[in-house]
Amino acid sequence: MERLAFIGLGIMGRGMVHNLLKAGYPVTVWNRTASRMDEFTALGARAATSPADAAAHADLVMCCVSDTPDVERVLLGEDGAVHGAQAGMLFIDLSTISPKATRQMAATLRAHGIGLLDAPVSGGSEGAERGTLSIMVGGEADDFARAEPVLRAIGKTITHVGASGSGQSTKLVNQILCVANMLAAGEALLLAQASGLDLGKTLQAVGGGAGGSWMLVNRGAQVIRRDFRPGFTIDLQQKDLRLVLEAAEDLGLPLSLTATIHGFYSVLQRQGLGHEGNHALVKALENLSGITIGGGHA
Repeated sequence: MERLAFIGLGIMGRGMVHNLLKAGYPVTVWNRTASRMDEFTALGARAATSPADAAAHADLVMCCVSDTPDVERVLLGEDGAVHGAQAGMLFIDLSTISPKATRQMAATLRAHGIGLLDAPVSGGSEGAERGTLSIMVGGEADDFARAEPVLRAIGKTITHVGASGSGQSTKLVNQILCVANMLAAGEALLLAQASGLDLGKTLQAVGGGAGGSWMLVNRGAQVIRRDFRPGFTIDLQQKDLRLVLEAAEDLGLPLSLTATIHGFYSVLQRQGLGHEGNHALVKALENLSGITIGGGHA
């Protein structure tokens, strides 16, 4: 059984590490805020002093951090995992970052005899906790075959989508769909509220139909309860939309809906709501309409 190192114990990483430990893998953990390692050392994980130290005690290194510079830092930085790694090791990046930067890092690591899979995940904190994440993987086929048993401990739908960077590009496709579905869910719930409908019954009626979506059923229900705790924060969603729009600019694509949603989120961030769940997108619609979903007129 592969010895694992896991770097990054945030909302998503925390659930994934729990599932790796449940699956019986020996895991070394590292997190910038060291206290977050305590719950895992209590379960038998080893705490590392740096990403390099984590890699030195592993065969396979996984990381889940916020943005492209963070991945570059923990993998290639001064105390990065590459400095504790041996040739033949495999790194798996579960973060959502730039496809272009991913390809560059893969080339750098190949020069050290280390493989890299970009394997961003979708499914929110719920999927991380339950081990039901969707994982889109880019990289070499042999590396994917090696990693697949480990990925099965944290995910349900695992797809090798192509060469290095393809996983990240696929995740950007996913993020467009997530925010577009959330905007549609918000507009639909706003209409239901203004029409005097029972929101719970409305959700039940349409959730399983052609207009239903994961965002509507899961995040729409939270909106109705006025529960804006994050499965994925606005701040992180904005980072992903920035990556989408950067890719669109490089490719000459007119992603007008994504740009509009990015603008809505920017307003919410200026209102100090960046820490709330990405389904708080509905608050931008509420601000425009003067109607609060689940609460009548503002």
